[in-house]
Amino acid sequence: MNGKIRFWLPSIADIFFLCPFLLLSLDSGNKLLNDAGTGFHIRSGQYIIANHAVPQYDVFSHIAPPLPWIAHEWLSEVIMALIHQRFGLTGVVLFFSCLISLIYFLLFKFIRNNGGNIVSSSLIVFLALLSSTLHWLARPHVFTLALTLLWYYVLESYYRKDKNYLLLLPLTMLLWVNLHGGFVIGFVLLAIYVCGQSAEALAASVSEVNLSAHKFRILVYTAFSCLLISLANPDGYHVLLFPIKLVFNQSLVDTIMEYRSPDFHESLPFKYLLLLTIAILALSRGKIRLVELFLLLIFTYMALYSVRHIPLFAIIIAPILVRRIDRMIEQSDGKFVVALGKRSRNLASIDGRLLGHFWPLTALLLVCILAGTGIIRFGFDSARMPIAAVEFLQRQKINGNMYNPEQFGDYVIYTAWPQYKVFLDGRIDMYGAERMKEYMKVAMVQPGWKDVLAKYDINFVFYNANSPISVLLAQREDWRLVYTDSVANIFVRDSVENKGLIRKYHDVRPPLNY
Repeated sequence: MNGKIRFWLPSIADIFFLCPFLLLSLDSGNKLLNDAGTGFHIRSGQYIIANHAVPQYDVFSHIAPPLPWIAHEWLSEVIMALIHQRFGLTGVVLFFSCLISLIYFLLFKFIRNNGGNIVSSSLIVFLALLSSTLHWLARPHVFTLALTLLWYYVLESYYRKDKNYLLLLPLTMLLWVNLHGGFVIGFVLLAIYVCGQSAEALAASVSEVNLSAHKFRILVYTAFSCLLISLANPDGYHVLLFPIKLVFNQSLVDTIMEYRSPDFHESLPFKYLLLLTIAILALSRGKIRLVELFLLLIFTYMALYSVRHIPLFAIIIAPILVRRIDRMIEQSDGKFVVALGKRSRNLASIDGRLLGHFWPLTALLLVCILAGTGIIRFGFDSARMPIAAVEFLQRQKINGNMYNPEQFGDYVIYTAWPQYKVFLDGRIDMYGAERMKEYMKVAMVQPGWKDVLAKYDINFVFYNANSPISVLLAQREDWRLVYTDSVANIFVRDSVENKGLIRKYHDVRPPLNY
């Protein structure tokens, strides 16, 4: 293979960018719009830009008086709104496609720069990438994934190599605390390294104790600086308490799908990464450092507790697994291991002589051109989102308060606010446990459901087709079906103000599978 051919080949790091980026941009970018929360965040950002202020109270629901609202993702929402203003939903999808791909490109670089074997590094990063796909959405949490990787790199560089980039942590915390509530992960990482370094300082020999104690003090000063910087947000210390209150509000957490534990009956790549982790830890010899032990325990627990933490687990676990695998290879003298080591060195030598970044930049330019000409275009899926139903609402100008599920609420806010305000949307933390109980009472047709609709003066119910409440209302005389499709139904109260609409659509019938 001559140098000219090598020049045009993508490096392995490039491949970890190209594969997810091209897949999301050219084939399945709509996957990033599986959650209508993307639309809500865009609309929230537009509101902030238009009013030059971060709202302290809810403006999107019809619940009165307005609920206190900590808009802890306001900076992400402004970024999304600015991209949407210029490039529409397609631009938002491509932005997050690029950011997600960059995370795994940098993860591979991080591991390789720390001496990871190129074969084991490739395998583990590939598994980490696959495990993370379940939470690839065009939403603010992607910023947390990127910043977690950055903080992990900075802390590992200081802990293992004495390279001091710690100034980056308070600087990026200023962004992180305004981008997403996952900024608390930064403090978790800092706490782990502070505890690990303190234990090493206590156990250090006389000749090393001064250095270990110095590193411990620097980490403590850094943590304190990050804590002070995190107060630089529109809600001050309330933002710091927000993630803690949410996690410890069990009745609320139980209603949020993303906080549920992974279902191992499903085809989850995560379970294979988890099994591999257990196997490698069992087979590898050598003492595990306290920091590694804390990282393993805490992030494994988080991933088992909630599927939304699986991508974080994958990022944190990858460098640890590669180090353990490399140690196993070094301690083995079998023929297969020797041959694998030789192949790995040859591959690393070739990979090191490739001109990096050419293919990722070319792919990025190509996708931007295709998007600019309209060949690539993304939008919400009409088979999942109530697109036609919302258009019906806007045409018919149905008045009054609506009752709706979370996903519909996010989509209505994106497409029909301020003409329509919602009963519920993705801000479950803002609505609180009591309102969620009221919501579920109606959704599952529990005793007292009629009282809830009366309490909030609901004039029309906009809900999923074939849901319990839709089936019930289709059989009642005091509610009339005026719109139905495979995604959504709209029922209006049988009242004087709705008589004209009821007469117009009196022949609408629910589908046969009710």
